[in-house]
Amino acid sequence: MRIGLIGLGRIGAFHAGTLSTIPAIDSLVVTDLVPERTKQVVDRYGAEGVDTLDELLAAGVDGVIIAASTNAHTSLVLSTVEAGLPTLCEKPVAPGGVEGAELLRRLAGHDVPVQIGFQRRFDAGIAAAKAAVDSGELGWITTVRSTTLDPEPPTPEYVAVSGGMFRDCGVHDFDIIRWITGREAVEVYAVGSNRGADFFRRYGDVDTSAAVVTFADGALGVVSNTRYNGRGYDVRLEVHGSRDSVAAGIDAKWPIRSTEPGATYPGGQPHRFFMDRFQPAFRAEFETFLDVVAGKRPSPCTVADGLEADWIAEACARSAAEHRAVRIEEVRIR
Repeated sequence: MRIGLIGLGRIGAFHAGTLSTIPAIDSLVVTDLVPERTKQVVDRYGAEGVDTLDELLAAGVDGVIIAASTNAHTSLVLSTVEAGLPTLCEKPVAPGGVEGAELLRRLAGHDVPVQIGFQRRFDAGIAAAKAAVDSGELGWITTVRSTTLDPEPPTPEYVAVSGGMFRDCGVHDFDIIRWITGREAVEVYAVGSNRGADFFRRYGDVDTSAAVVTFADGALGVVSNTRYNGRGYDVRLEVHGSRDSVAAGIDAKWPIRSTEPGATYPGGQPHRFFMDRFQPAFRAEFETFLDVVAGKRPSPCTVADGLEADWIAEACARSAAEHRAVRIEEVRIR
């Protein structure tokens, strides 16, 4: 299979490395607005480099993965879909709800599958937690907690076009708590703070945030995010039910230090970033996408799914700005 990859920044270059090891991919065609990035990926992984989007779309690829910056997602998805190419686009769907809703409207007449890149759905531990919820063995869900703590902040250039903490970082958590519970969010209350680099404040962003999400059945979601977790990359999911509780992400590499006397767990080298924490999940996500490209299965995470997570993120951003609870219906565009 011949796959195209658009965007070769931090995550795009990482994806190129993963894609180059999947046997079902015969060739990888890559492009970036910065020619040097394209050259680096071509030299390192033996990919085929092209200079423009049009060249990539005309290169005979079977499907396309979009790893460009958030502000380019909607236009790139429209281009690949109009070219008839199954597409996997990194989260979020769009820089804002208006653009996301418009993209969904414009895709309504197409049957080309689009998959949104929420790789946590393909993490073995998180998938096992989902199975435990779906089986009913946890009873009814009281609380689901999702945590994303980065060890260090991204660059100012990245933050400038990221869409902000809730849409860029927290959206992973919003998607996963919605997917795990199988319920829709109805209200959020969120807060954020700045104690690190000044550029977050300059771009109207925060470097640490917390949100409480209320679901339609009364279950509560608790989401914690920061750009400054010095011990490592901490991504966890906890699901607490009336009968039992489960957790994913608590392993020997969990970046936390116990203060209990005599405790030695966890004792492994802490996870440092998404590259080591989610390598198997990204690979599983791409292998699933290849099945989507081949017509063997529908998209497991549609644009509509991604937009639901975006609405939660948008409500959280408004809540933090206005210091009040915000109902999802206040931000949703129909």
